[in-house]
This record gives sequence, C-alpha cells and structure tokens, in this order.
Amino acid sequence: MRGLYPAIEPHASGHLTVGDDQEIYWETSGNPDGKPVVFVHGGPGGGTSGEQRRFFDPDRYRIVLFDQRGCGRSRPHIEDLAGSSASGTRRPGADLSTNNTQALIGDMEKLREHLGIRRWQVFGGSWGSTLGLAYAQAHPDRVSELVLRGIFLLRRAEIDWYYNGGAAHLFPDEWEHYLAPIPEAERDGDLVQAYHRLLTGADREAARHAASAWTRWENRTSYLRPQSDSSPDPRFDLAFATIENHYFVNHGFLDDGQLLADIGKIAHIPGVIVQGRYDVVCPMRSAWDLHRAWPQAELHIVDDAGHASFEPGIVDRLVAATDQFAAAGDTPGGNR
Repeated sequence: MRGLYPAIEPHASGHLTVGDDQEIYWETSGNPDGKPVVFVHGGPGGGTSGEQRRFFDPDRYRIVLFDQRGCGRSRPHIEDLAGSSASGTRRPGADLSTNNTQALIGDMEKLREHLGIRRWQVFGGSWGSTLGLAYAQAHPDRVSELVLRGIFLLRRAEIDWYYNGGAAHLFPDEWEHYLAPIPEAERDGDLVQAYHRLLTGADREAARHAASAWTRWENRTSYLRPQSDSSPDPRFDLAFATIENHYFVNHGFLDDGQLLADIGKIAHIPGVIVQGRYDVVCPMRSAWDLHRAWPQAELHIVDDAGHASFEPGIVDRLVAATDQFAAAGDTPGGNR
C-alpha cells in the first residue's frame, strides 16, 4: 500500500488579514511551481499539522495549508477571545459571531488570491469535506479537483447519530466520559445544546472540562483500532470543542441537505471520495448518498478503516488519488 511522502518544511508562511479582526495562518510547501492544492482541515476548529503535507508529492504539488478562524495558529485564538472584552470585563466563551461557513469560504478565496493561484485542488476530510464541498459549490470555477474523505454533509441526522446517542451503542464505555460533564437532568435532552451552555458559559473551568470530554469522545472513536492516549492539550481542546459545537448548534450555517441539493454545481469537477466502512464519526451512509448524487466521482470504500485520515488503508487511497491527479497534469490555469 502507498504510504505518506517524507516530511517536509514550508518554504513560506504568514498571517493573512481577512476582515472581522481575523488573521488566518497559512503556509506553502513542496514545489512553488507545482500543481496547487489546498488542505481543508477538520473540526471545525481542528487546525493543521505538518503531517498533513505528506499526502502530496512535494515534487509535483504546491501544497497550501491554513488554519481556519479561531484555531491553530490563526489570530485571535478562541482562548484569547475568552479573555477581556472591549469594556475590560471578562466574557464567557469566545466571540463566535463572525465564525461561520460563509466567512470561511470567503477566507479561502482571499487566500487563493493572495497566493496568486487561479485554480486549486481541494482536499479535505470530515468537516474538511463539508467546507470543501461548500467552497466548490460557491466557486466551481476555482476548483480543479476534489479529494474528500470521511464524508460529513452536516445533516441533522448525522449530528444526532454521533452526539446525541446513536454511536453510544458501539462505545458505551466512552459515552460515559462524554456524558460526565452534563448535569443528569439534561442527559435525556439535546446534548449538543447542553454542551453549548457549558462551553460558552461564565465558568471557564467547566468549559475546559467539557472541551476535554468532547474532544476525547472524538479521539477515542475515530480509529477502527483504538490508539494510545495522546497528551492532553487544553488550548487545542477548547478551540476544537467550542468552534465545532458552535457550528453544530447553528446547523453548519447550511440548509439541511443543501450540499446534496446543490451537487449539480460541481458535477463536472473530477472527484474522489474515500470512506472507511467502519467510520463511526461520519458513517458511510453520507458518502454513499454523496456518490449517488454525484456518480461522476470515484468512491473508494476502505473495508478495514474507521474515520481517521492516517489509518493505513485511508492513506493508501488518498495518496493514490493525489498521485492520480498529479500524473494527469495541471489543468489550465493553476498558478498564475
């Protein structure tokens, strides 16, 4: 099976002012004259890491990574926003009023223009597949190909499955940890809303505890075979959980089923869908529904994988897809 490409370092990076007092972190690596690709990270709120550069042949790709609003190395970080307000008083949670799907699509366009890229390949998994699809449907003329993994269409049924009890049947032990921060009287209700109250409430210690439990639930259920515990990172957990929950409370700022309804806007764009059969976070039904609506895209089902992008079978199919599009050559109008 194909593995990841060797680790590389960025040759350029910076912060781009995108409006709303936001600056997004970006970096480029690989071949400066290569085929442009943008990596759209998950979460929302997850941020990027150097390992994500390795899905692409550095000799053939100009690799763009960026951190979405409020997370990673973008500024201000959500934890900073949880501090003092303009009036000097402490405020609960973070100012998420300008953090929405439409704003992120706009940020991607500003970044593309800033880097002088006419069209780029869009590569994303989980929430990255959601934002990748939304961006492509808003700007189909700016997308050369789509490589999507662990499909999340942000339909209400998908959120309820994973955050309101469906997946608990497979992970009852981990579900107890997920429930722990929620008062017993609220555990039979909408848990996404209950977490929202904790994550944005005035008790910041309770918010951090809730963020840790929310993030643990995702980490412990993402792989087919459980992984060893990683060191806790309260700063990451707070951004990941708070931003993700904010989007889910607001239904992703999309109409239910919108990404499928608008699939005709991107039917002409070459695409590859990679899906772990035993993905609990984003079950295969969503990938299947997307493929049925968009049959032009190749669907690769990995029979021995869950949700995570770094499972061996998922890596194999993702790298095969990026190699395939690199071998086909750049479409007209990549780098200006």
